[in-house]
Amino acid sequence: MDDKRNIAKTYEPKQVEDRLYKEWMEKGYFHAEVDRNKKPFTIVIPPPNITGQLHMGHALDNTLQDILIRWKRMQGFCTLWLPGTDHASIATEAKIVEAMAKEGLTKEMIGREKFLERAWDWKKHYGGRIVEQLKKLGSSCDWERERFTMDEGLSRAVKEVFIRLYKKGLIYRGERIINWCPKCSTSISDAEVEYEEQQGNFWHIKYPVKDSDEYIIIATTRPETMLGDTAVAVHPEDERYKHLVGKMVVLPLVNREIPIIADEYVEKDFGTGAVKITPSHDPNDFEVGLRHNLSQIRVMNDDATMNENAGQYQGMDRYEARKQIVKDLESQGLLVKIEEHTHNVGTCYRCSTVIEPLISKQWFVKMKPLAEPAIEIVKNGTISFVPERFSKIYFNWMENIQDWCISRQLWWGHRIPAYYCQECGYMTVDYDMPDVCPKCGSQRIEQDPDTLDTWFSSALWPFSTLGWPDETEDLKYFYPTDVLVTGYDIIFFWVARMIFSGVEHMGKEPFKYVFIHGIVRDSLGRKMSKSLGNGIDPLEIIDKYGTDALRFALTIGNSPGNDLRFSDEKLESSRNFANKIWNASRFVLMNFDENVDFSKVDEGKFALPDKWIMSRVNTLVKEVTENLDKFELGIALQKIYEFIWDEFCDWYIELVKPRLYDREMEGRLEAQYVLNYVLGTAMKLLHPFMPFITEEIYRHLINDDESIMISQWPEYIEKYNFPGEEKKMRMVMDAIRSIRNIRAEMNVPISRKAKVIFVAADSENRSILAEGRSFFERLAGVSEISVQTSKEGIPADAVTSIIEGAEIYIPLDDLIDIEKEIERLEKEKAGLEKELERVNGKLSNEGFIAKAPAKVVEEERAKKVKYQEMYDKVVERLNALKSQHSRS
Repeated sequence: MDDKRNIAKTYEPKQVEDRLYKEWMEKGYFHAEVDRNKKPFTIVIPPPNITGQLHMGHALDNTLQDILIRWKRMQGFCTLWLPGTDHASIATEAKIVEAMAKEGLTKEMIGREKFLERAWDWKKHYGGRIVEQLKKLGSSCDWERERFTMDEGLSRAVKEVFIRLYKKGLIYRGERIINWCPKCSTSISDAEVEYEEQQGNFWHIKYPVKDSDEYIIIATTRPETMLGDTAVAVHPEDERYKHLVGKMVVLPLVNREIPIIADEYVEKDFGTGAVKITPSHDPNDFEVGLRHNLSQIRVMNDDATMNENAGQYQGMDRYEARKQIVKDLESQGLLVKIEEHTHNVGTCYRCSTVIEPLISKQWFVKMKPLAEPAIEIVKNGTISFVPERFSKIYFNWMENIQDWCISRQLWWGHRIPAYYCQECGYMTVDYDMPDVCPKCGSQRIEQDPDTLDTWFSSALWPFSTLGWPDETEDLKYFYPTDVLVTGYDIIFFWVARMIFSGVEHMGKEPFKYVFIHGIVRDSLGRKMSKSLGNGIDPLEIIDKYGTDALRFALTIGNSPGNDLRFSDEKLESSRNFANKIWNASRFVLMNFDENVDFSKVDEGKFALPDKWIMSRVNTLVKEVTENLDKFELGIALQKIYEFIWDEFCDWYIELVKPRLYDREMEGRLEAQYVLNYVLGTAMKLLHPFMPFITEEIYRHLINDDESIMISQWPEYIEKYNFPGEEKKMRMVMDAIRSIRNIRAEMNVPISRKAKVIFVAADSENRSILAEGRSFFERLAGVSEISVQTSKEGIPADAVTSIIEGAEIYIPLDDLIDIEKEIERLEKEKAGLEKELERVNGKLSNEGFIAKAPAKVVEEERAKKVKYQEMYDKVVERLNALKSQHSRS
């Protein structure tokens, strides 16, 4: 017992956290094995990029996951939190290219094989960095099962999916409009385009009608693409242009004849009612071009410079060409006007470069057949979004989904398993490169140079990480997973793709719940960014405040789907809470006997405060469990916080001190038992949120558990439900608070005791108040109490307060020496009069007002308001006391 009481004076996170985490790892607490006697509970981590550094988004996301996992582990589930990292093709390749540039090297100079060697070295060097940082966060992942999206097993799964979808006709290669990033030099999917509002222009341009004096005016935001126009379109029912449909216009600057066509795509009430059609540079124009069999003329290179089809503008950057084209149109009298225009411009999610819609030969997934069952599985409730409102984002994306461009012009990633014969052009899609061409027998076969979109492999994460395509025991036991915890910003990036992939390849949903959280903002509600300089490094916070404080600050007040404001005040509050728990625990342990034996506890000897706190912690267990079931993690933590700080520390510990201090007092052992039980239960409830301090405290308490991590989650116990005692204690506590408030308002010193008279009509309430005598005397500075049914005999000057079921009266003479109080208040009044005189003098001085800085003047005005309020209160109190004194 002695060693259990030997608890450090102060809690030092740095001395505790690494030691405990190492112990947990060594004892295998995080590891999960298939156990048919237990229900599984599985979470797969949203795999961070190998380029990653732990940021506040990771900290929030992984804290929430760890809370759920630790809770379910304590509930007896076979919990698997499967960790891993993502190869992040675009981001990683960009980092490596950037590093090579410092050596004066390019990808092309060293070749694909050498580049990939560098990429794997990069992964080896940096890939584990974020994993180690996640460990600092206390993440109880099963690190023995850590996966990487390009490890051998996952790569096999990716190839399997590609081939299956290709054979089903759901993957095809074709020329379509794609989003092209000129800086990253690769295609990106619609989901990877971020739109930002930019100031631009509408250029109104005349297109002359051939063999006529007429012209059609079109308006465009991108004059440089007009060089690739292959038609001008009008609405079929637009009377203004009906006579021109079928005729030709002469394309300005290029002098190429292009047709005027009618298509319902055109909005006749928008702009001029006529639009230029550029099939190679606009997705809508591409569709119009297919309907009207228009030619496709691409006028830009991959680096966004103008190509040979741009004529005299060849070699110019797209924006340089735009300026020159506008200038040339103006000189030819073809520029009608320029209108300022604010519009959303698509940018690359990775590098923020304005993307260019281009026609390109790429690989695509047909999405409609995959989307339909994935929509249904959410509609029928098999998968639930928390909060439910986020399902609208999912449905909106899935119901309007376009074919997914999955090929990327990168070297780092899963290479597309398509092989081309260099002799006859025959294409084979297979697991391995064929030795000879199946069509012509040539051995000159090359693999498609493109890699797959990173999200193609991430989409398989919930089942590829468990061994698919093999039917492993892990896959059969742990799939479907239970909860996906993620931010609302990647619902269509990742969540949607995992859902349709799980349904397609497993025939089952990948998870039952999608628990959505918001983003971490600064204290002013701003998004954290490098440009604002308001980013916060979680590792620095951990170093200064400890992991538990960071986790507490990220969870308290957090509600599903909502953004979270983060501030130093929250961290200070978190650290204060940790210190409060530690100090309370030290007090409890210091007041245990050396060889305390709880087997001798007689529950029949539980006093009113014992039953009250046992009942309160019992209710807390029930409510916190219900909150966690509903993913209300912030509410659950708030309840635990309030219980520990207010009810346990500020009330119960104070209430039982006499029994602890008096070794001969009856019920001392029971008080120790209740302290141990309630503190232990509270630590269990708090453990998922603050794992380190709770483990350290729990090890000092009296229990049979090896670790709080594998202890049993508390359950509601009916025999500890004491509603009558709760009502009694609530009344006593309300009365103590009221008496304390009266004393505080009247500045009554602690040493001055006062008589209290309770008036209650109800006999039960009178009995409760009478039984609370010792609590009032010790905790409210009461000298004696009187409980009566009427106000008879109560002094007229008694100060009063009302609580539910009773009125409280305290004779004024018991609270203060009226003459001395009047004397003190007169001095205070005189001091305030001087201050008001001084500040009024300054503010009436025109020279001061004119010369002093505005801030100083405002400060003086604020002082005047403050002093006046204080003066008015002092005068009011003085008048009341003088009136009382004259009557007495």
